[in-house]
Parts: sequence; C-alpha cells; structure tokens
Amino acid sequence: MEEYENLIEHLKLIPDMRAERGKKHKLIDILFIALCSIISDGEGIGDIVNFAEHREKWLRKYIELPYGIPSYCTFRRVLQILEPKDLQKGLMSWTESLRNATSGQVIALDGKTLRHSFDTWSGQKSLHLLNAWVTDNGIAIGCERVGEKSNEIPAAPDLIEKLSVKGHIVTLDAMGCQKETAKKIIEKGGDYLLCAKKNQPSLYEDLKEFFDDCGDFKTVDFGYYENLEKGHGRIEERKCWAVEGESKWLGLDKEWKKIRTLAMIKRKRTIRETSSEETSYYITSLEGNARKIAEAARSHWAIENSLHWVLDVTMNEDMNRIRKDNAPENMAVMRRVAISMVNQIKGKLSVRRALKSAAMDTDFLEKILVGHRQL
Repeated sequence: MEEYENLIEHLKLIPDMRAERGKKHKLIDILFIALCSIISDGEGIGDIVNFAEHREKWLRKYIELPYGIPSYCTFRRVLQILEPKDLQKGLMSWTESLRNATSGQVIALDGKTLRHSFDTWSGQKSLHLLNAWVTDNGIAIGCERVGEKSNEIPAAPDLIEKLSVKGHIVTLDAMGCQKETAKKIIEKGGDYLLCAKKNQPSLYEDLKEFFDDCGDFKTVDFGYYENLEKGHGRIEERKCWAVEGESKWLGLDKEWKKIRTLAMIKRKRTIRETSSEETSYYITSLEGNARKIAEAARSHWAIENSLHWVLDVTMNEDMNRIRKDNAPENMAVMRRVAISMVNQIKGKLSVRRALKSAAMDTDFLEKILVGHRQL
C-alpha cells in the first residue's frame, strides 16, 4: 500500500490554520473524508457528513477519528478557513506523482467559472479558476484563482510559474496569447502553442495576411497535415499548414520569445446536411511539424471535454451553492483531484459510473485512492 500511504503523506503536508484552542478533529481526517466523499459522488458538505456516517468503520482503517465523525459545522468551518494554495500544493503534488511525465505532453490551460459561487448579499462575484490539464493522462496539475477585477491574462504566468512544464507543450486559447505568457513558458523550459484571434488584432491580421500571401504555398517551404474523423453522425476535417522561420520577416521575433513557426488550421464540420468552417492562426516555439502542431491544437480541447464538461455535467459544479470564504475554491480543488484520480483507473467506465461505483463499493474506492492503472 505504498502509493496509498503517499497520499496520506501528501495530506500531512497541508498546514492547519485553526487555533489550537477548541480544536478536536485532525485536519488530515477531515480532508481525507471530504476527498473520499467527492470521489464517491458527493457534491456538498451534507454529502461529506453523510458519507462519513455511513463509512465510519471503513474510514477507521486509515484515519484515527479520535472524537468520532466531525460535525457539519466542523467541515464547513475548515473548508472556509483553509488556504486553497496550501490544499492545492498538497493534493496537486499527489496528482503530479500519478502523471507519467514523458516528454512532449500537452498541458492545456483554460478558465472556468463556478457560476453559483457568487454571493449577492456580500457582493462576492462568481469564482473563476484558470486550470492546467495534462491531456495525455487526464490529470489536473494546478489551478489559479482569477481576481474579481482581473482576467486570465495575469493569472497565466503565475500558474505556469508553479507548474513543471520543462519538455512539454503548453497550449492556451486566444485570451492566453500574451507575450509575458510565452516568455514564462520558455523560461520554464517548455514550448508554447498560442491561438491568435481578434482580441490581438495586430497579430491576427499579420498572420492572416501572411497566409493569404502564401496562396498555394509554391513559393514557401511548409509542413502540411490533414486529418478526417467520422463518428456519431458527424464528420470533421482538419488541415494544418506550418511555416517555420518566417517570424523574422514579420518582426514577431522581437516581441515573442523564441517564436519559431506560424501555423494555420482550417476545420470543417459536417452534421447531416449542415456544414461549418473555421480558420485559426497560431504562433509557436515548436519546429514546423504540421502534424505535431495540429495534434497539440486538437488536444487543447480535451480540457473542455474531459475536465470542464465533467465538472459541470457529472459533478454539478456550476449549480453548487457553496460560496462562503475559501470553501468554493477548496471544494473545486478537490473535485479536480478526484477526476484526476478516477481517470487513472476507470478504464472504459465513464467518470459518472466510476463515481457511482466508488459510492457503492469501498474496494473500488480504494483502487482509486491507491491509483491502480487497471481494475
């Protein structure tokens, strides 16, 4: 049970913010119960208490519970005062240990709002988190709170500073296409693939004009890759052109750290008789390998499908009304860790079915906690 014990060790690293006076229940017990409840399809604090009361005998195999099951108020108070950065440091370090960090992995950064975390009475706005997702492994390795009066632009370099991106490809959508973000990724030893849209009008127009001038590409060296996918009544065709070494011609090398390749991806989607087309432009520090660029751009959307969609549809995050102090962010961190752990052992099961299985079967829950790769 060495891997399991490591989880306990990671939880022990989280400092307890509570005053010694009046403190009865151990922080590690409270956090372990909360994480197990979320893995077992729990959504709120009431579910955490309910899980603990029904699984007390099983819980005592791993944690002490010297004063029995903590009360609803205890769970709520701890989640409100616990520093999210401390919880994230402990739990995300555990998910990082599950990651098979082969070189060239795609780390997608994208933001998500917890829509019902606002508080009208206090004027608190909905919590918005910038998430980091390893698309190959389905693992969340970090998140950064976006300030109420800010946006994802300053949050991206702060999050990247905390991540291990050396040898990997960091992808961001148009909001993250910023010079400081690219610089931070390079300083950390990674590569970037940034999508340029009309929120960067100068860059977008330069790229569009460049590829328009390329015409049939007879006068420029380029890489090309195309891919066709069919399924569920839908056909998706993607074509990628990558041109290396032309950033100097546009003067982009003076603004973007180690920019190497310009890319254009055209997508055509057909559903029955209806078709839609989209053209996207990218800048990247990668070499002009069109296939690698196209696949990295495609992988970026895994954060929407495999993380954000699961959080909203399976874990009901958007509708969760926990909103006081640090509780919304702490619960959000544990949800992301729970999804990461489930992804390592669920096999062909959906995340929803895996959570339901963990709720009904403690043997299955233990497999998730240990991190076995096979059922």
